Amino acid sequence: MSKMRMRKGDRVYIISGKDKGKEGKILRRDLARDLVVVENVNMVTKSTRPSQKNPKGGLIKMEAPISASKAMLVCPSCGKPTRVARAYLDSGKKVRVCKKCGEVIDKV
Repeated sequence: MSKMRMRKGDRVYIISGKDKGKEGKILRRDLARDLVVVENVNMVTKSTRPSQKNPKGGLIKMEAPISASKAMLVCPSCGKPTRVARAYLDSGKKVRVCKKCGEVIDKV
């Protein structure tokens, strides 16, 4: 089982590879293979056949998955790439906590 602490819609910072230093939002994630697809990161060119949706066909640019270990969550409160801790609220709900500033990342 994967221990990925990022979710769809989270902002992430890329820490290694050809797109090092870029930031983007997670569009999809694959828990089984520990991959994430981040907007405007790891762009590849794919050739497509003509279809009803795209009558001309041709080349399209799209995001390819990258390893989740190359992405680091950006804290919404301090705005820095950070590691994530787990904590429990008084109500018993489990939340993600920023290791740098200590703020709760999840919206309660």
